[in-house]
Amino acid sequence: MAAFTPRVFSGIQPSGGLTLGNYLGAMKRFVTMQDEGKFETVYCMVDLHAITVWQDPAALTRATRELCAGFIAAGVDPSKSILFNQSQVAEHAQLAWIFNCVARMGWMQRMTQWKDKAGKNSQNASLGLFAYPALMAADILVYHATHVPVGEDQKQHLELTRDIAIKFNNDFGVDFFPETEPVIEGAATRVMSLRDGSKKMSKSDPSDMSRINLIDDADTIAQKIRKARTDPDALPSEVDGLDDRPEARNLVNIYAALAETTPEAVLADHGGSQFSAFKPELADLAVNKLAPISTEMSRLMEQPDEIDRILGHGAEQARALAAPILKKTYEIVGMVGA
Repeated sequence: MAAFTPRVFSGIQPSGGLTLGNYLGAMKRFVTMQDEGKFETVYCMVDLHAITVWQDPAALTRATRELCAGFIAAGVDPSKSILFNQSQVAEHAQLAWIFNCVARMGWMQRMTQWKDKAGKNSQNASLGLFAYPALMAADILVYHATHVPVGEDQKQHLELTRDIAIKFNNDFGVDFFPETEPVIEGAATRVMSLRDGSKKMSKSDPSDMSRINLIDDADTIAQKIRKARTDPDALPSEVDGLDDRPEARNLVNIYAALAETTPEAVLADHGGSQFSAFKPELADLAVNKLAPISTEMSRLMEQPDEIDRILGHGAEQARALAAPILKKTYEIVGMVGA
């Protein structure tokens, strides 16, 4: 097996409305991996993925800048990490076409997200939505990324990325693309709705009370947590006591993730407490952690030219990594003049 530079790649779609789920499930871990110094870190606003369903152009522009502001406000440092939007680096789309010719139709049809998003209307879904996982594989492998922090809902796509890398290497008798490892860890890798603990927190939920938005101010954050759905029982002292209590488990996991501790430790401190006592403490913790992010995002969004400069510089850095990998890929495949 070839030796690959330890490198992290991950991205978020700029489809508007960053939530606590994006922060705890992705951004917070991006910052940790950046600051650990064990990896080169490459983080992306995946705007090509966003247009697999129709996007209003002006809204997409704003959402991309807002997402960049969110990355930076959460602690991603453009001087330490490469930060850019996907469409500025053409190598993503170019490698995706190669992977479209490596991946099999059956692989794509098995993707849970394809089934969920296309549903019974699959004949009217875009070809881009169907081929989404091949582009995701290209996003990762065009940097020879060795690790990808993902939520549980993206694990299947990363497994497909590994399948594509293995098939490419086998097809051409090379050891060129790494078998990228998923990084799935933390107390709140999947943050659930504040109104229904069985559903993922989502910006598409009709109820704004179901989620904490990163642009929410301190009063709004506190109010949403105090009004979060719970059950009438006290918090248990052991994690097993959260079985069949999805709303309670969600709030405990959120507390643990924000406090950088474990659910076990949270229950050791708060077991036996009623939610009337626990939720104000969680609200204070959330405000303390999230309000500064909201304030910094608002400041950055007033400087769109600076955001565009940061993204442009990041794209130059990203192309410097991606271009030689794509060139070698073309040579392996037999493209003349590569």
